[in-house]
Amino acid sequence: MSSVVSHAVLRSESNDRFDYCLLGVILALLGFGIVMVYSATAINTAGAGATTALRQHVIYVVLGLMAMYGASRIPVDWWYRSGKWLLGLVILLLALVIIPAIGIEVNGSRRWIPVGPVRMQPAELAKLVMVIYSAGYLTRKQELLKEFRHGVVGIGVVIVAVAGLLLREPDFGSFVVIVITLFTMMFLAGARISHFMLCAIIGAASMTALTVMSPYRMQRVLSFLNPWSDPYDSGFQLSQALIAFGRGEWFGVGLGASIQKLFYLPHARNDFLLAVIGEELGLFGVVAILFAFATLVWRAFAIARRAETRGQLFAARLAQGVGLLLGYQAMINIGVNMGVLPTKGLTLPFLSYGGSSLVICCTAVGLLLAVDATTRAQPRRSQ
Repeated sequence: MSSVVSHAVLRSESNDRFDYCLLGVILALLGFGIVMVYSATAINTAGAGATTALRQHVIYVVLGLMAMYGASRIPVDWWYRSGKWLLGLVILLLALVIIPAIGIEVNGSRRWIPVGPVRMQPAELAKLVMVIYSAGYLTRKQELLKEFRHGVVGIGVVIVAVAGLLLREPDFGSFVVIVITLFTMMFLAGARISHFMLCAIIGAASMTALTVMSPYRMQRVLSFLNPWSDPYDSGFQLSQALIAFGRGEWFGVGLGASIQKLFYLPHARNDFLLAVIGEELGLFGVVAILFAFATLVWRAFAIARRAETRGQLFAARLAQGVGLLLGYQAMINIGVNMGVLPTKGLTLPFLSYGGSSLVICCTAVGLLLAVDATTRAQPRRSQ
């Protein structure tokens, strides 16, 4: 009788090819992002240009959904085999972007490469590729992760190479996201606690040194600690964001009624979109966003757990990495908006305006859906 029930459960799981809870959360975030990007931009433009940002953002969302579907249809094994080649491609793109004749400089940072009529940001691709490569590395070296040479040095060399190129742009925010994501993946994969703590100490010391040696990073830290000491210059972004949250109170001033987005809050449609959400929809809107991202991470780890019980170690590591990547980036962006963390220049996944970030985030979810579909069709590994 139990075998009949188990067969029925497995058959039900195999027919249910997608995690509809995960898919629903992502679609809700994308739809809400369209509304908020329009709210944050339309009132600052006039005439025919009033919906330009909205049209562009909708195009990015459509491209992101196409990328999500495409990634969900690619076999998980292909990503395992292609990790090294994808890493080589990313290193090449990161090297190209710092060449003045190729990379495009905006506000002192050289982060974009022109691809026809659009700009591509290789750092966004690097985040996802590093997760794919690291998931493969941790799978191949699973039995050797307790050794320092394999558990730390092997992956550390790759992190240093990619981080060095990111810091040349400079893109400190992407560097931080990649480092904390990969360190957590190493910890979950079974690296020694002592090795993990050593990496954490080295990483923290490196970030501190990079901050102290860079005047503009140090200025960001000082303005973060006390934005009201210079509210019209270095502390302007954070002070305006905090004003927006304060005006929103519990339920906000109403959708579209934000005052801070009227040229007061810089980057209202991308880095500081959450501040606009907090002003217009209040604490209720911010908590809803937090709940959505918590659900996303929960479903990613549920998918990873199912993959591991089916003996799909790479799929499990990949799902964990994607969940951590999206969760950490959202957490850092939210922390920056609320004055808990220094400004990092990271977008809020699925919500903020930005082509490269939006498409890569959707691609990452496509990988989760591919892992989910693959593992549902396989029986649980016997203990």
